[in-house]
Amino acid sequence: MGEAKASENPVAAQPASAPVTTTHAPTPANADGNNVTLLAQQEKRESSARTYPRRFPIAIAKAQGVRVTDMDGREYIDCLAGAGTLALGHNHETVTSAIRDLIEAGAPLHTLDITTPTKEAFIDELLTCLPGEFAAHARVHFCGPTGADGVEAAIKLAKIATGRSNVLAFQGGYHGSTHATMSLSGNWHQKSALEGLMPNVHFMPYPYGYRCPFGLGGEAGQKAGLNFIRSVLSDPESGVAKPAAIILEAVQGEGGAIPAPDAWLRELRQITAENDVLLIIDEVQTGFGRTGKLFAFEHAGITPDIVVMSKAIGGGLPLSVIAYHGKYDKWRPGAHIGTFRGNQLAMAAGIKTLRHIRENNLADEAARKGQILESALCNLQASFPEIGDVRGRGLMMGVEMVEYGAITDHQGHPKASPALASAIQKTCFAKGLILEVGGRHSAVLRFLPPLIISDGELRDVIGIFSQAVSENCRERTLHVAE
Repeated sequence: MGEAKASENPVAAQPASAPVTTTHAPTPANADGNNVTLLAQQEKRESSARTYPRRFPIAIAKAQGVRVTDMDGREYIDCLAGAGTLALGHNHETVTSAIRDLIEAGAPLHTLDITTPTKEAFIDELLTCLPGEFAAHARVHFCGPTGADGVEAAIKLAKIATGRSNVLAFQGGYHGSTHATMSLSGNWHQKSALEGLMPNVHFMPYPYGYRCPFGLGGEAGQKAGLNFIRSVLSDPESGVAKPAAIILEAVQGEGGAIPAPDAWLRELRQITAENDVLLIIDEVQTGFGRTGKLFAFEHAGITPDIVVMSKAIGGGLPLSVIAYHGKYDKWRPGAHIGTFRGNQLAMAAGIKTLRHIRENNLADEAARKGQILESALCNLQASFPEIGDVRGRGLMMGVEMVEYGAITDHQGHPKASPALASAIQKTCFAKGLILEVGGRHSAVLRFLPPLIISDGELRDVIGIFSQAVSENCRERTLHVAE
């Protein structure tokens, strides 16, 4: 992602060995127990499908801003933030006051799809956030409480509007955990035990420069991928009937914080328009300032046909919405419903959250802070070759860890090191930093802090991560040298 000198960046210049203090003295366990007792209860009573407690074995007692405190009084910087849901961090006054005001006003908390003043005000704010060209012709549909339900709605709408059944998705993409959304996602581990997923899904190559599926990389790899998509759509022998839609993330999240190049995305938009194929952009994780724009597709200056939104849109409360061009509003009453599509608390919190993001220019702040973080990570990469790639946009960054030495796969790509990524994650956690892993082979450490993270808190994040990389890579280097 480019090199930067430490002297050019006061945050990046912090030495890896600089002391970082993020903990408080432990407090006595209260009547509700401590970490050990609550985790034991969770293991006994919850399903084996739970994930995060396996990597972050804590029970959270309190949370404020970018920090959470566990039941034993230990404090952590939260760079997971509800997988990007908490744009304003934990318990931001903007959100909590909106919830209190709605409750105290005696307003309904749940209305199915019956409208309310809160709902109409939410739509006003949402349309204000969307690019003007898109908002001018947009219709809005409220879905169930998750982003996956929004994706389901978008796919159903595209099929109804076009009368077609095929859908093109992308390798490395992630769109949810329902049967249909798993069928659209590249993660084979999640869906390998299931049969009978949604048919007629075909996967296209995503422009993953560091591990180009064509072994080319750069503009050559991007062009090859676009030519392949053109061929699928135009070749009468491609074996793929004309699709209803193409769905993608403008920055792949779970796939490893991989941004689609702007020029590539513009040409893809042109391809879909020429072939009368709807373009669905999944902004569930990228939306509302995360990548340095209110929406990730805005970096390329395109207008999609359908946009899927969730996570930050509800101010941390469950809500998902799709917006689309009115000419595709072809479904019949009841074609896509959901009991909790009328979550008034989420709409009230969403109004204030989206307005706060917009009026306080948090997208611009995410871009600025993302540059600081990226520069620091690139400086670290210069010292540790185990950092294979640094990439992302805004406050959605990824660091891909690779095996030490010249170990490559059949295409010459460095071999991913999930063990090293996991070790660094564990060290960060022990030092008071919560980071997620993702990407190919779970070898990518992902940064998704709240947009309101301060420069000082960002320095703490960089300091802890630098220490964790230094400790684990140094040990690994010595081990290999032996």
